Amino acid sequence: MIVGILKEIKSEENRVCMTPAGVEVMVKSGHEVLVEKNAGAGSGFADDAYAGAGARMVDTPQKIYASAEMVMHVKEPLPPEYDLIREGQIVFTYLHLAADEPQTRALIKSKAVCIAYETIQKADGSLPLLTPMSEVAGRMAIQEGAKYLEMTQGGHGILLGGVPGVEPATVVVIGGGVVGVNAAKMACGLGAKVYLLDMNLDRLRYLSDVMPANCFTLMSSPATIRKLVTKADVVIGAVLIPGAKAPKLVTRDMLATMKNGSVLVDVAIDQGGCFETSRATTHNDPTFVIDGVVHYCVANMPGAVAKTSTLALTNATLPYALQIANQGWKGAMQANEEIKKGANVIDGKITYKAVAEAFGLIYTPIDELLTL
Repeated sequence: MIVGILKEIKSEENRVCMTPAGVEVMVKSGHEVLVEKNAGAGSGFADDAYAGAGARMVDTPQKIYASAEMVMHVKEPLPPEYDLIREGQIVFTYLHLAADEPQTRALIKSKAVCIAYETIQKADGSLPLLTPMSEVAGRMAIQEGAKYLEMTQGGHGILLGGVPGVEPATVVVIGGGVVGVNAAKMACGLGAKVYLLDMNLDRLRYLSDVMPANCFTLMSSPATIRKLVTKADVVIGAVLIPGAKAPKLVTRDMLATMKNGSVLVDVAIDQGGCFETSRATTHNDPTFVIDGVVHYCVANMPGAVAKTSTLALTNATLPYALQIANQGWKGAMQANEEIKKGANVIDGKITYKAVAEAFGLIYTPIDELLTL
């Protein structure tokens, strides 16, 4: 298969979807890999390293879209790319369609085979291609929350871990999944008082056993959130419903009860955000203030630590990309249930139920297309 590795064009996105080491594996498996020039520069990977691994360097994304049978990105295709995507072409990347109707409709129109990293799912419910970026984003969420508590950044001047004789900050983490646990670990390590909320009692029992003593696990409910945000210095939104829009768990009314200069970090912003007042921001302009509360809602947080993120992402995506290239998308989905769950839009049909429900569109089970 001819596989195209594209340079990211989203604002301040420095990741790349495959390292030179990944390219070498693909080439040795018999595939041709086209890499857009400077695609890896932001992550510290030079064109020479890709060429040395066996890639053919290409000047423009137009040439890659025109030649490649499978194109790979980190982030979703953007409007300048919509008309470049060809019928039958495999698009393998993070898509987050349930929060993006224009992209969804563009991919339907393209009749491409659109496989989303974030909905590939193991039998135990885990999301192997989302996990490494969730680990990065969860840890980063605390760094950013701590930074924006500083008075020069609009915060109310609280040191996350406090000092002897002075109380530490209170951090509320909503969601006990990969993002939430990594955020809570970081906050606990810095000495904050941490509340970790989830709706799964078995998960809370497990977290209560493994988390540090300064982490308090609580059953999540509107009443609990309403109470905790009044004392929170930082609130981390870490809720995920795979492939679907995030629920709005902190409402506009709750902001009025929060401390001036407290910070909301919405890691769920890729799926529409879990705070009612959230809107996507960029690394160039990461925050805004509503009712005295600082909102950090950068949609591609791991892009700020591109080298770590790229290495972690390639470790996770390469086996799946290789299977799709080896067997074609139909063969890979028939052989691997995990890849089948990644199918979001195929040949103009929505094959992921939560995406169809988000926009009131017709849902077509992927099995119907695999038997054609």
